Amino acid sequence: MAITRRSVVMIAPEQFSCDLSGEAAILSLTSSAYYGLNAVGARIWDLIRQPQTVQQVLDRLLAEYDVQSDRCEADLMALLQELEAEGLVEIRND
Repeated sequence: MAITRRSVVMIAPEQFSCDLSGEAAILSLTSSAYYGLNAVGARIWDLIRQPQTVQQVLDRLLAEYDVQSDRCEADLMALLQELEAEGLVEIRND
């Protein structure tokens, strides 16, 4: 599924995650695989605990981090695509 700025993203229900000193550890309950996110990935994970548009997440990241808009958007989209491919997030294009 194509992810756009208007896509709504949220954590999938079939996972368990916890904070590890600012990073995140995620266990997929469907595949029994573990995943790790660095501090920025963990911040994104925290932001999507409640459904958010990609634009809302992008705006928060740009406000909180010193990063170029194009780079931030590209990295965010890449992470969301990876998380979706692993079944860790759900993406809706309503």
